[in-house]
Amino acid sequence: MKVNNSTSAWIAVGLTFALGAAPLRAQEPEPAPPATAAPAAPALEYQTGDITLPNKVASLHLGGNYRYLSPGETEKLLVAWGNPDGSGTQGAIVPGEVDPFGDDGWAVILTYSDEGHIDDSDAQEIDYDDMLKDMKKSEVDENAARKDAGYEAVHTVGWAEKPRYDASTKKLYWAKELDFEGSQEHTLNYDVRVLGREGVLSMNAVGSMSQLSQIRGDMQPLLQVAEFNEGHRYADFNPKTDRLAEYGLGALVAGTVATKLGLFAKLGALFLAFKKFIIIGVVAVGGIIARLFGKKKETA
Repeated sequence: MKVNNSTSAWIAVGLTFALGAAPLRAQEPEPAPPATAAPAAPALEYQTGDITLPNKVASLHLGGNYRYLSPGETEKLLVAWGNPDGSGTQGAIVPGEVDPFGDDGWAVILTYSDEGHIDDSDAQEIDYDDMLKDMKKSEVDENAARKDAGYEAVHTVGWAEKPRYDASTKKLYWAKELDFEGSQEHTLNYDVRVLGREGVLSMNAVGSMSQLSQIRGDMQPLLQVAEFNEGHRYADFNPKTDRLAEYGLGALVAGTVATKLGLFAKLGALFLAFKKFIIIGVVAVGGIIARLFGKKKETA
């Protein structure tokens, strides 16, 4: 006998009651888990105008277009971006129109290395195109170490801004285009170094290559706002009492400073998981190494 759908339904109901079971009912979908709200961005206390950095050797003259974050406020920012620890900086600079917590947010992180006075006498002799080739060759071993530590490989695509050194102001700047494996967009790393009597002030910003025009426009004025205080300027160097650095201008750009000083061994794993900010370009900065730190890969 052919049983239609209506007959099948009545048979099922009849069997249910005959067996003394509860009536059949459609299975209700389980309620969806409540949405987890993203943690609120911390409130940051900005400063403007003339700023003396905590180390007392350098100052910023920001005017009204830039805002300064103290080291403590900078740590809030870096931790909110996903860093385990943001300490060890001299603070940060945020352009007035930039929201550091926005999708395109960025900031300029300030650090200071007191490894000695850098001799710039060879500035005109550096071939940065050859340096770029050497940097790309060295990435083979570096990326092998990164992958062993659970991080994606990083490849230098080229100069986004070829290195330039202003001998009159003792300021060096450059920008790199980087390719982090797995990322859909290339990363921009923009660096400024200000040379002083006994060390180097580093100003580092990272964004996407699509932000090159904006970041370049904001970084160029910063070349003028940072300077060493009297007694700490490049011209104040005394060869009889002050020490020379163990590296020159080229090492600042190539990123060989930390290797030469043996700092990798001191800092162990040397990989930090940055959510939005990636400190790049090796230099010793008060216990921090800034070295191509991308986001660590998820492990099962």
